[in-house]
Amino acid sequence: MYVAVVPNRNSPPAILLRESFRQDGKVHNRTIANLSHWPPAKVDALRAVLKGATVLGAPLPQVFDIVRSRPHGHVAVVLGTLRRLHLDRLFDRHAERNRDLVLAMIAARVLDPASKLATSRALHPDTLSSSLGELLHLDSVTEDDLYQAMDWLLPRQTRIEAALAKRHLAEGSLVLYDLTSTWFEGRHCPLGKPGHSRDDKKGKLQVVFGLLTNAEGCPVAVEVYAGNTSDPKTVSDQISKLRRRFGLQRVILVGDCGMIASARLRENLKPAPGIEWITALRASAIKKLVSDWVLQLSLFDSRDLAGITHPDFPGERPS
Repeated sequence: MYVAVVPNRNSPPAILLRESFRQDGKVHNRTIANLSHWPPAKVDALRAVLKGATVLGAPLPQVFDIVRSRPHGHVAVVLGTLRRLHLDRLFDRHAERNRDLVLAMIAARVLDPASKLATSRALHPDTLSSSLGELLHLDSVTEDDLYQAMDWLLPRQTRIEAALAKRHLAEGSLVLYDLTSTWFEGRHCPLGKPGHSRDDKKGKLQVVFGLLTNAEGCPVAVEVYAGNTSDPKTVSDQISKLRRRFGLQRVILVGDCGMIASARLRENLKPAPGIEWITALRASAIKKLVSDWVLQLSLFDSRDLAGITHPDFPGERPS
């Protein structure tokens, strides 16, 4: 297409938008529109675009009207990664809004961890802080919507964990397990109990939760316990989960010595064929090995079982 100027005797020339085409070996021209009523600047702009120009003659602030600029790149990376992992399919393929709210909360925890109230404000069109809400087609999000989405997710936990176990665990693989606790304010959580506080918040109610991962640390399952539950008492639940829910008969459970204690070995692990374990020894057990001459300290004087050196720390080694 091109802009043609056609003389018109005593009248102003006609400004025509035309195109050329070939028919029966001959070149023909066809008028698409009469642009004679256009102002000259508009005609010049069209002529420049037809010649391949990407920036018009007017200054950029006059060409574009910038209404709002939202941070986007980091959001695209996180959402793209979640979708490549098919995480959205694990939740539900049909309940779109609740599924997208859960995806938004997961992405927000990676991008900008905050409370549910702050997260809802970051997703709302009037107060959004990135393109996250827009990409997930969320509007008018409130903190109640986020809590309801978590309630919607809870009954699906068993199915989601089974799918994750199928992806990341296999017969004979290492399974890492550890616990932690978190305290909170309030008196209405049935699992909230006083217990050993890892947060050094004595007198506060807390809950304990245990996390199962594969050998690379990829989370597979999580379980929440009352705040006064001791670490060793949770081991039998994890063995049951691995065997009954995930269908694994041979795994190696890795945990610290506070969790896999002697009583747990006798009651839970040794009676379960196929369940091996890796744990640490307590100081008292190490002292007993030394006193029984099973472990000779002189070995550490004459030969190094492991040594690490680095030029930043000359003459030093780990104890």
